[in-house]
Amino acid sequence: MQMGTVTPLLRMFDEEKAQVFYIDYLGFKRDWEHRYEPGMPLYQQVSRGACVLHLTEHHGDCCPGAAIRITVDDIDALHAELAAKPYGYARPAIEDMPWDSREMSIKDPFGNRLTFVQVAEQA
Repeated sequence: MQMGTVTPLLRMFDEEKAQVFYIDYLGFKRDWEHRYEPGMPLYQQVSRGACVLHLTEHHGDCCPGAAIRITVDDIDALHAELAAKPYGYARPAIEDMPWDSREMSIKDPFGNRLTFVQVAEQA
């Protein structure tokens, strides 16, 4: 028996703020979106490489304030990419952690914390 990938659901409250943060700033792309009808809450999938997230405005799907960890292979390159963008609400820094990883945490506009993690290479 094998388990598959995990797709986190993150609560959002404002489509425009989600676009600015996830698409424009973090560099995700919108794969698809769904509304039951115009004016109803948005449910969408965004991705960047193998990282897939579901962003939802639906009240019963999840609570704001989630924390997720996303592995990256070059945290310095991601940090430089984000630092070069004109996003005025965050300036994440890289931290060297005592458990042999380098991490960069950032909160989205809805209180969800995304921590990008590069694990030290094993010798």
